Amino acid sequence: MTSHTPDFWSKINEDFQNKLTQSWGQALQAFQTMDLGGIVPSDASSAKAAQPQLKFEQEKLQKLQMQYLEEASALWNGGLSGKPEIKDRRFSTEAWTSNPVASFTAATYLLNSRTLMGLANAVDADEQTLNRIRFAVEQWVAATAPSNFLAFNADAQKKAIETQGESLAKGLHNLMHDLKQGHVSMTDESQFEVGKNVATTEGAVVYENAYFQLIEYKPLTAKVYENPFLLVPPCINKFYILDLQPNNSFIRYAVSQGHRTFVVSWRNPDESMGQKSWDDYIENGPIQAIETVRDLTGAKEINGLGFCVGGTMLSNALAVLAARGEKPVASATFLTTLIDFTDTGILDVFIDENFVKFREMQMGQGGLLKGQDLASTFSFLRPNDLVWNYVVGNYLKGESPPPFDLLYWNSDSTNLPGPFYAWYLRNTYLENRLVKPGEAIVCGEKIDFRKVKIPVYIYGSREDHIVPIGGAYASTQYLPGQKRFVMGASGHIAGVINAPSAHKRSHWLREDAKFPADVNEWIQGAKELPGSWWTDWSGWLKKHAGKQIAAPKTYGKGARFKTIEAAPGRYVKARA
Repeated sequence: MTSHTPDFWSKINEDFQNKLTQSWGQALQAFQTMDLGGIVPSDASSAKAAQPQLKFEQEKLQKLQMQYLEEASALWNGGLSGKPEIKDRRFSTEAWTSNPVASFTAATYLLNSRTLMGLANAVDADEQTLNRIRFAVEQWVAATAPSNFLAFNADAQKKAIETQGESLAKGLHNLMHDLKQGHVSMTDESQFEVGKNVATTEGAVVYENAYFQLIEYKPLTAKVYENPFLLVPPCINKFYILDLQPNNSFIRYAVSQGHRTFVVSWRNPDESMGQKSWDDYIENGPIQAIETVRDLTGAKEINGLGFCVGGTMLSNALAVLAARGEKPVASATFLTTLIDFTDTGILDVFIDENFVKFREMQMGQGGLLKGQDLASTFSFLRPNDLVWNYVVGNYLKGESPPPFDLLYWNSDSTNLPGPFYAWYLRNTYLENRLVKPGEAIVCGEKIDFRKVKIPVYIYGSREDHIVPIGGAYASTQYLPGQKRFVMGASGHIAGVINAPSAHKRSHWLREDAKFPADVNEWIQGAKELPGSWWTDWSGWLKKHAGKQIAAPKTYGKGARFKTIEAAPGRYVKARA
């Protein structure tokens, strides 16, 4: 093996510094003098046919240019001899910080990333256009990080050397495995089995149709409340997010509080369900489940809960029943639910007339939206955490992701019927028709939430990127019954699945029963309370649960509702 003298490495370093100086000087000069007042084609004939030009706010642009020049000059002058400050966990290890080329590469990438995001924020455009530009830039910035490429990833290179190439071989094996299964592994899926170490709360399937199985859970108390409790989870996910482990199971918690608990376990649709519509799901889903629980228990009224899209579906079911003059539900809980789709957060970047028309043409009359396509969309809402983190770990470093029940559930995707999906896109995200009395027709009835006059408990998560806190709170402006709103810490899932025993996070409440139009005004008057919101909800629900009666000793009731199979049932085990 050839050895090199210190003079050799000194010469290499000097050449690199000279090239660095030359290239940075050219880049800085170009950025300092460029005019980004508008992006136009290079020739006049193309300009006439071009899309609308991007315009920039000059004050923001000038500030961004000055900031870039200052930071780039400092980085340039430091060269390889300096130690740039890097506050990003992707580049925080010793392999990055001790290698001057790697640290300089990371610092350069971070500077350019901040500048690109700054340019996106400086565009003079409407909010939806800004969001789309930001989203596109964020995806590009996340994808081009030097950590995503073996040629630049100092950690992966170090591990390859230390393992004599074994990590690269394992990474290739992981890549082939993920290509075969059709998605990037976020956890060791072999460590989990539905019904054995997730979704283990004891119960039985007591009813099923083509859309769902109804699970009844075994009481954990000698007495139960006379009003049974029905949970409607989203049909775009599997219900066991509410029953991951005994210590964080929302279902088990409800049972332990003395509620006779039932859960809708949605079927994972196959091609035979490709024609099913939103109306089909509302009529044969929550409406049928409400009727079945009442019939099975003999209760006049039940209490309902809807989570995410399940909440939207439950709200539609309640509005349909109200239009028919029926009031079978005593109270409703809505967890991270949208009924007013004015504030939809980052998902707004995908929805416009052209996109919805395309989906309607593609599958509005039949077909399936594959569950993995939907799961990938949600993952790319947080690309560094839910995509590239696993690409780097699995493939470049040859690591096996550790077992994690939440990420196993996240990978257990479900399909959606095309007509259901197309109706949902147009009537909610695009046209926001549900909150316009009489404009949305569901199951032959005009939706009018002013007729849903029941007590409601509404929960929103403060950092939710799927159902923003303002979107969850907006339901308070349309549901006319007695209301209680609570805000929890964290995001869409972690905020909801926050058992009291964990002693984690906080929640916020107002006791003055005031619901101003702006969620920020509500927050200003709210009081922060430590720990889970579950205990507050439990106290609220008991007020609407009726008197206590002896807990049933068997599942079901009579010949019509015999036990079909043990929980969690067949439907939840079907993979997309």
